[in-house]
Amino acid sequence: MSDTDADRMRDFIETFIPESMKEGKIPGLSIAVVRNGEVIYEEGFGSRDPAKSLPATPDTLYGIGSCTKSFVAMAIMQLMERGMLSLDDPVNNYIPLKIGLPGKPITIHHLLTHSSGIPSLATSTIALHRGIGFDTGFPWGGVNDFYRLVNGAQEEIVDEPGRLFFYNNAGYRMLGHIIQEVSGMTFDTYITEKILKPLKMERTTLLREEYERDPDRLTPHWKKPNGTLVSAGYPYPDVADNPDFSFIAAAGGIISSVRELTNYLIANMDGGRFEENQLLSPESIERMQTLYIERPPNHYGRYGYSYGWRITEDFLGHKMVSHGGSIIVSTAHLAFIPELKIGVAMAANTSRPPYPIIAEGAFAALMGKDPEKAIPALRIREWTRTLVGTYEVYKGLSRARVLNRNGLLYLERKDPFTYSLVPLLPENEKPESTRFYILTEGVRQPIKFVVHSPADIDLYVERYRYHKKA
Repeated sequence: MSDTDADRMRDFIETFIPESMKEGKIPGLSIAVVRNGEVIYEEGFGSRDPAKSLPATPDTLYGIGSCTKSFVAMAIMQLMERGMLSLDDPVNNYIPLKIGLPGKPITIHHLLTHSSGIPSLATSTIALHRGIGFDTGFPWGGVNDFYRLVNGAQEEIVDEPGRLFFYNNAGYRMLGHIIQEVSGMTFDTYITEKILKPLKMERTTLLREEYERDPDRLTPHWKKPNGTLVSAGYPYPDVADNPDFSFIAAAGGIISSVRELTNYLIANMDGGRFEENQLLSPESIERMQTLYIERPPNHYGRYGYSYGWRITEDFLGHKMVSHGGSIIVSTAHLAFIPELKIGVAMAANTSRPPYPIIAEGAFAALMGKDPEKAIPALRIREWTRTLVGTYEVYKGLSRARVLNRNGLLYLERKDPFTYSLVPLLPENEKPESTRFYILTEGVRQPIKFVVHSPADIDLYVERYRYHKKA
């Protein structure tokens, strides 16, 4: 990887991020890229506090949401290495989980891989919605309320453990409780003392008080469905107020900066070591980066979940490890390629930045490739832009619009008497697909684009031939 590759990466980032922030109405975003143990790029874009025009920086503190889960997994692996637990132990050896199937115990491994057989119980909906002023009304005051909710879900169990993937925040909260019970420390204290301090992540915290007194911190914003931003408070409660329930933060409570998160990435790419501190053995790090339960394939083929990480087995010829996180008002994304020792940390003060595309584009550039050609999502994004627009039939007697909503194309048709808005479903998996279909009363109706040039496109819908106008 040459300096030319680093320049290509910088050009991609500094073109793509401002453009996507404008489209997504993202006030502030920070990013840091690491290669071979060194930070090679770090930058802030936009404002961490738009009301005061304070800039986002590499040091701005953000809530990293579910990126916390790999820290939880690392803590569990540390306790395993010390002989304090086994990944095959039933979790009810440690915590008051009372549900499950006879003879099929839910183990620590099952919680780590989201394969307990229990679907999401929406515990984060209760916690985070309350935090931004939308209380669900469900009793939620501490450990007893948490387990009343979880232990009431026996009839929700779908399958025996180890067979199906159901992303489950409650499962990681239970792992946090196990860490608390086994170590004798509150969850936040364990993470701070055994992981954050050895990584020299001095400003990273789970304590709301520390976040609030730091001058370089985000102003949280939640995004309405129409894209309007609303400023809000930080949604996670201060774990210091309720130490017994400190493990509420295990699903997504860490607050950090992208600069400090690069220390964590380095340790995960260097066999569990950061500078003079060995946090975990290389063997345990490898176990944390092994695919255990498959999910539907992504653009690069086989894809699934490990211990607190998502695994893409063949990203341009290399294994990619990643995880995103959201607490509604703040989001983050971590990704790295262990073999190449390149990684990226990103965070923003609202939801839905296109983090995976940014990470994949940066990696492609560092691998000497043109991101626009190498990354399917970028090709799809550009192709979608080509098709979006207003279309008219002969003499403009009927109009239609092709819209892009969250990456899916829709066909909108309206006149004084009718209105319809239907998704355009691709006939195949080709990034530059021209053939789609809509469902009319359950029956497939073909839709075809004929692209003569980006400005000259015909759209065939039932009896009509539309011509792109804008």
